[in-house]
Amino acid sequence: MRELRYRTIADQLRRRMEAGEFPAGRLLPSEAELSEAYDASRVTVRRALDTLRDDGLVDSRQGFGWFAAGDPVRQALGRLGTIEEQLEDSGATAERRILDFGFVKATKRARDVLGCDTVLRVRRLNLADGEPFARVTVWAPESLGHGLSRADVEGSSFYDLLPVSVGGATQTIGAAGASAADAALLDIPPGSPVLRCERITSDRAVRPVLLSEFVFPAHRTEFVVDLPSVDASIAPSGLRLVD
Repeated sequence: MRELRYRTIADQLRRRMEAGEFPAGRLLPSEAELSEAYDASRVTVRRALDTLRDDGLVDSRQGFGWFAAGDPVRQALGRLGTIEEQLEDSGATAERRILDFGFVKATKRARDVLGCDTVLRVRRLNLADGEPFARVTVWAPESLGHGLSRADVEGSSFYDLLPVSVGGATQTIGAAGASAADAALLDIPPGSPVLRCERITSDRAVRPVLLSEFVFPAHRTEFVVDLPSVDASIAPSGLRLVD
């Protein structure tokens, strides 16, 4: 009976996924919730989930739980681009939702990078095929952002809106645990793995014009670096240890 029961649960979950209830990247109910919903033991539920994982339909991460499997979005670091461009390159439909827009006192980090006391701060949620993909916060000097509106930044990239030409950027990527606020936005458990990226964008005179912070659920994105063959080393030049 137990063997038939786990197959029944697996089949029911498979049908729910085929119906679109759990699109790629979406968290499934916890094992405890599934046990209660299907009136089955955790062992039986886990065996059903393992069956779906063997079929490539679900996956799991330590401290995160089970989620509908899907190819992560691969973001190339060899060129400067936007999240929307990366998502479209992967075949996903990109959407942005503005959470906050306003001129505020600069944080210490924003002041140190941008050299000003007042900044335009924009917080947004980026979605891929309707699912939360990244929480993004961008700070721009007041002198560059004073003519922008909420509608402007909802419809276009800062790179298209700034009154200066963008020259390049430096991006730092590290691992972190999701804060309670980010977890709620990204629909993931608090403390679950995220990738945190800080990007400092400069103009052609190498003056910083944007400070950006990106938080990605770790199961939904990968960063790719092409390493040219060199005699001395194949390590990325920007690699450094975290104290």
